[in-house]
Amino acid sequence: MTDALETFLAATSPEERSDSLVRVVREARRRGTGREMRSAIGAVLPHLEASSESRDRFLGALSAVLAETDGTVLFGEVGIPSDRGFFAELGDRISARLIPSPRDAHDLSAFVARLFGSTEAVEAFGSVPLSEVHRLVRLLQEGLSAEANVAVSRGFADGFRLLLSRIQAQGLSRELRYRSTRGPVFASPFHRILRSGDALLEAWSDGRETGPALQAFNKDSGDCRKEARVIQRHLEDSGVSVDVVFGLQVIDRCLTRTALMADVMEGGDSPERSRAIHRLLARLLRLAHEDRSVLHLIRWNLHLLDRKIVERTGKTGEHYVATSRSEYRHIWLAAAGGGALTVFTAAFKMLVHEWHLAAFPESFLYGLNYAVSFLLMQSFGLVLATKQPAMTAAAVAQIMREAKGEDREEKIAGFFARLTSSQLAAAVSNVVTVGVGAAVFVAAWLFLAGRPWVDPKTARETFFVLSPFDSGTLFFAALTGVLLWMGSLAGGWFENWSTYHRLPEGLARHPLGKVFGRERMRRAAASLERNASGWATNVALGFLLGFAPAVGRFFGIPFDVRHVTLSTGQLALAASSLGEGWFGGGDFLRGLAGVGVMFVLNLSVAFSLSLFNAARAYEMPPGELGGVLKHVFQRALRRPFDFVRPPREPAADSA
Repeated sequence: MTDALETFLAATSPEERSDSLVRVVREARRRGTGREMRSAIGAVLPHLEASSESRDRFLGALSAVLAETDGTVLFGEVGIPSDRGFFAELGDRISARLIPSPRDAHDLSAFVARLFGSTEAVEAFGSVPLSEVHRLVRLLQEGLSAEANVAVSRGFADGFRLLLSRIQAQGLSRELRYRSTRGPVFASPFHRILRSGDALLEAWSDGRETGPALQAFNKDSGDCRKEARVIQRHLEDSGVSVDVVFGLQVIDRCLTRTALMADVMEGGDSPERSRAIHRLLARLLRLAHEDRSVLHLIRWNLHLLDRKIVERTGKTGEHYVATSRSEYRHIWLAAAGGGALTVFTAAFKMLVHEWHLAAFPESFLYGLNYAVSFLLMQSFGLVLATKQPAMTAAAVAQIMREAKGEDREEKIAGFFARLTSSQLAAAVSNVVTVGVGAAVFVAAWLFLAGRPWVDPKTARETFFVLSPFDSGTLFFAALTGVLLWMGSLAGGWFENWSTYHRLPEGLARHPLGKVFGRERMRRAAASLERNASGWATNVALGFLLGFAPAVGRFFGIPFDVRHVTLSTGQLALAASSLGEGWFGGGDFLRGLAGVGVMFVLNLSVAFSLSLFNAARAYEMPPGELGGVLKHVFQRALRRPFDFVRPPREPAADSA
């Protein structure tokens, strides 16, 4: 370390100074681990404070480094998402890791990135005690040259101005302005904050009292956050786009950064100001590290997509949870109707299978069969149990985010109990009805046609295909849960797209109204507004289930669909077609075991994926989600019947 330090003190060019200082810092870190690494600043401070010669030489060399660098990018751009696009940014980050790039000794952000190139180094700086930070700040204030102070102050001020410009540009963009409080542009806090921020910078740069200017800036900053919350609430009515979510995230990050920088500009030589400097620098170091991470970029973009879809899906999911006994009875009846309709869906699928068509027409007929069946269920208000979990998981995440108070976990557990009992009721009603309905269908067909619906060989093959012991039912049932989740994503995406682009309004005012009639077009628009999510989910899910096996065969991957209600219909049709020999040999029981496996995996996989998706969209910490689920599990152990029996009436439940 002594050799590296001497090299740093004797360096004559910006490149030599930056390279040697990086070596000094890295060697200092290697001298200790844990607490020793975190207190490296504290180990150096006594040496600098005890020897004026060492202090002057070190601060002189450090002043030269700072005087030659520009901090605008560090203060104003690091950690603030760019609008370059995901693939362009991903390509740059990957190439930066694979291709050698020249080092810019005049960019303070690049220099800082080299000094703190690992997560451990960033965390080490964030753990430095306030007492050591305050001593270091005072040492730098007294020992840095005038040129270094001017360069740092200029980069700080320019970075602050860039942040204000991003806030104004995003806040006054067309997409966000349309969803904000109505009024002239000059009255918007996104417009005012630029003036109050410039006034604060001017007072700070001139060395004047910053109190009044800081108060005005803080007021405008708070008004910007309030307006951002207004825009967030309007997303439910006007739709969500990645651009809107991106703009809100940029505004939030810029406001947070400017608030930290405003605390630094408050003035004085107190430990509180040193704390503000430490908070700002620690945040900048962490964000500078994230700006180079490929994984962080992927997580960030997935978060934007999740928010775009989940905001809509959660509202739809609330309709699938019974809150009273009358709603619970309605779910039973609606699911019974869904099961009866599924009998014909399963019968047609088995009929198409016996035609032995080519892959595409067979898959298309499968998908069309499913899609038409699901759309009919929606039109008549019927319920299919396995379509519920993906929708209700988003509603669960919304309740987790919005619930407050000491009884928050109990409220969530109560919702989980109602959710579980509702889905269990729908699933049992589906399965029982489709089983009985299949037996009635085969008996009617036998009476009319004089032969069973399927031949004995096909019936026995059906038992074998559905068995979890003789086929890939376990794997296929889990993958079917993934398809159920993907169908819900398609529904949430289309409803959001329709709302964001005001498709119902455009349909109501379309020139075709002159041909079909304005009133008819308005009714069609109202129907689209009510049913957009359901239509898209049903069509997407139907063709996902229909084409999945053919796509698997195309890529050489064994894949098939194992949907609990449809498979129950196939099992019942096969058993009824065998007549008195349906129960012989235990084959039926093996197929029935497969139906049980499908019930568990279809629902649990779809619900888990959707809950994880929604939790990521709302940026819920894993620990918080795990704690809530743990409380739900504990309640299930204490009061298991709450998750099975009908929900209590609201009055009794509140008591």
